[in-house]
Amino acid sequence: METLREQYEKEVVPALMKKFNYTSVMQVPKLDKIVINIGLGETKDNPKALDNAMNDLTLITGQKPIVTKAKKSIAAFKLREGAKIGCKVTLRAGKMYDFAYKLFNVALPRVRDFRGVSSNSFDGRGNYSMGVKEQLIFPEIEYDKIDKLRGMDIIFVTTAKSDEEAKELLRLLGMPFRV
Repeated sequence: METLREQYEKEVVPALMKKFNYTSVMQVPKLDKIVINIGLGETKDNPKALDNAMNDLTLITGQKPIVTKAKKSIAAFKLREGAKIGCKVTLRAGKMYDFAYKLFNVALPRVRDFRGVSSNSFDGRGNYSMGVKEQLIFPEIEYDKIDKLRGMDIIFVTTAKSDEEAKELLRLLGMPFRV
């Protein structure tokens, strides 16, 4: 079985060079990193929630997450500066391609009534972000061992200069965009 990285080098690079008329292989956009973030609003009431979310993220990505803290206090949310409010993982190189393959071919097809991901979630600079409503779509998570359904944000950071280039890159890598 060919990995996503090998597929990128064999199929994606030539296709992008032809479509966008690049003169050098170095101009071809590539996936830079994938950031997976879980925001937890309930940590002030349930401190154990952060540990559970970190365990889930470790199982899904194979990498230890870092804890994210509040940058400033917000009284309306009963939030203090420096309070632990979530966790995130930044994947690069091999783990990034492995995660992308697993997301495109295993996890997303397990979403109920899945018709593809929206193509409107680009930021104007070639980065794509999507949300997942529950961690159960990943095969590593066992239904009996979770305490609560948690969503997560997944951000694909590319070296593309425009959204059109980034969309074509992700489409060729296997991202199932809605038609």
